[in-house]
Amino acid sequence: MIPRLHERTHTPYGPLAKALGRPVSPNESLTEHTVVAHWPGLNGYTSGDEQKTWPTIQWAAHLEDPYLEHLFTASPDDDRRAILHLDVRLHPDDRDLTGPEWAEVAHRLARAAGIEIPGKEHGCRWIAVQAQPRRLDLIANLIHLDGAWHAPPADVLRRLAAEARRIEQDLQLVPVPAAPSARADSRLAPTASAQLASVLAQLADEQAGPLATVRGLVEHVAHRIASQPGAAGGDTAHRLELIARRLHTIQQDLDTTADHLVRPRVATTPSAARPPVHRAL
Repeated sequence: MIPRLHERTHTPYGPLAKALGRPVSPNESLTEHTVVAHWPGLNGYTSGDEQKTWPTIQWAAHLEDPYLEHLFTASPDDDRRAILHLDVRLHPDDRDLTGPEWAEVAHRLARAAGIEIPGKEHGCRWIAVQAQPRRLDLIANLIHLDGAWHAPPADVLRRLAAEARRIEQDLQLVPVPAAPSARADSRLAPTASAQLASVLAQLADEQAGPLATVRGLVEHVAHRIASQPGAAGGDTAHRLELIARRLHTIQQDLDTTADHLVRPRVATTPSAARPPVHRAL
């Protein structure tokens, strides 16, 4: 189980779409089987018997609310990118985890990242999404409900990695092996394949890539049109959502292709040389 911390963003829509594997939509609802964990204060937004089956766009708006409520809150270096996104993926040989196990993983990683403090209900808003096989995404807003900025620990990556090792042991998962030194040496000099993979990765980047920008604009127009009355607007919004979904698929394909370019290939053992054949004269 390897935790990966993404670059912070201004909006939760991109990270949530990446967690779902598809664009954020006003027509798709998420249940507690997908949002497996969340910040304690969320319980105050719904009644005791109400199922938290909000549309995906409402989940994103819920995470974005602190921006609107505290327009001038920023980090000490005047950074307003308050959306934190991290994900973890199981080892290919790991067993499938149950819903409660995924929830435990989410809360433990949230505490390791410093975005959940036991007993504090008015800290960071965060949710954990388990929408793709063998993967968990945690998305948080670093602006507290009281307007304070939450700075993650300076050694957050070390803390997340250490907690992931403890989770592997407690849940009897496959531990991540140490990276071979030869593989580390091979990354010192980038090959042509690595350089080309970098270009593809930039195109597929969810935060700053050109396709992400285009997809975000298409989704924005779709949301604006969907809020207007009339069946024609709804049909147009649906077509735009399909276009955004195709763009997201292209991003995933490019990301996969970039991964294949830099993935180490298994060397094949050359076949034994055949002995020379002597022909009688």
